[in-house]
Amino acid sequence: METDCTRDDARVKSAARPAPLPAGTRLLHIGPHKTGTTAIQGALFDARDRLPEHGVEFPGNTRHPMEAVLAAVARPAMMGDAVPTEQHWARLVQQVKAAGRRTAVISSEFFADAEDDDTIARIVEQLGGDRVHVLVTLRPLARIMPSQWQQYVQNGLRMGYEDWLKHMLRKAPYEQPNPSFWRRHRHDRLVERWVRAVGPERVTVVVVDDRDRDRLMRTFEALLGLPENLLQPVPDTANRSLTLAETEMLRNLNKEFRGNELPDELYSKLVRNGAIMHMKNTCSPTPQDVKISTPRWALEDAARIAGEMIDGITHMGVRVLGDPALLSALPKSAGERPAEPRIAPEVAAHALYGALAAAAEVPVRHSTPAKARTVHQTSSVELVKVLGHRCLKKLRRR
Repeated sequence: METDCTRDDARVKSAARPAPLPAGTRLLHIGPHKTGTTAIQGALFDARDRLPEHGVEFPGNTRHPMEAVLAAVARPAMMGDAVPTEQHWARLVQQVKAAGRRTAVISSEFFADAEDDDTIARIVEQLGGDRVHVLVTLRPLARIMPSQWQQYVQNGLRMGYEDWLKHMLRKAPYEQPNPSFWRRHRHDRLVERWVRAVGPERVTVVVVDDRDRDRLMRTFEALLGLPENLLQPVPDTANRSLTLAETEMLRNLNKEFRGNELPDELYSKLVRNGAIMHMKNTCSPTPQDVKISTPRWALEDAARIAGEMIDGITHMGVRVLGDPALLSALPKSAGERPAEPRIAPEVAAHALYGALAAAAEVPVRHSTPAKARTVHQTSSVELVKVLGHRCLKKLRRR
């Protein structure tokens, strides 16, 4: 469905396949987070060897050029990860230029973190100037909130969901504990920032319909001039959302981690890329697992804000593909009280094993001289600190 928002009168809707963008376009997919970005990136990366025969390139050597884009928007890395450098971004820019007259598609949700006009203008200019066409994918704010909260928990957040919602929705200036949330998800302001850089005629907004997940793939194919069904979903268990029990287990671990002042690098190695990653890859949620449920008051607040965002976007003159009314719709199970979350023993075991396996990858040296005090005479807090600092030293040596 296409909505022509270049006019203020009745919206024009059509189920026609959107026309391809001009050859040589730099299609810049800026997310934001939790709007189908991982699915699109996985499908494009999987099909990258077949794209050139259709005049399309997917620059980069990985599914998601996260380090490059983090450097471009001057955003810090994930907790404990290596700091992105300008070299990452320069390498991606050169790969985009190498596409020549072919269409190039660059996709990263972290482009949505660019918060000032100068940064956005520089990104656009370096990627091709007037050849850049910006694509924004949007989902209902009510569906984004639980997904984004558990993602923040995976990066060290210790605040519970309902408290987090109160801070984001009802405690001005709505910036704590995660200032990035509204920078990404105040979607009208996000679109407006990029419109100022490229103009409304070079911005397309795609409304993601969760009832028809295949539609997003088909929309990308149409805009890129690709044959239908060339892009196919790629299973990615590592990117699945956590259940409520898994998130709460991790949130409480975050409290212990911060309480004992362990180094961030250890969190990245053992928790996010060890315990969480292994748990995601080996444990699939069942119908009995409790999902993260948003209270009714928060859903209503989100719907009201979404309505304001829709009004703003539809008056900017950008092209909107899909039905904007979906963005403010309340879920059918709005505000249901969740059951008490319980973590299954096997899930906890897989998480623990993931941390141990990550630690085992670090070479162990047995050259430390014995100390007068035994392990049994040392407090658990001191032991955790010593273990943390030793693992960190080994990581750095490696």
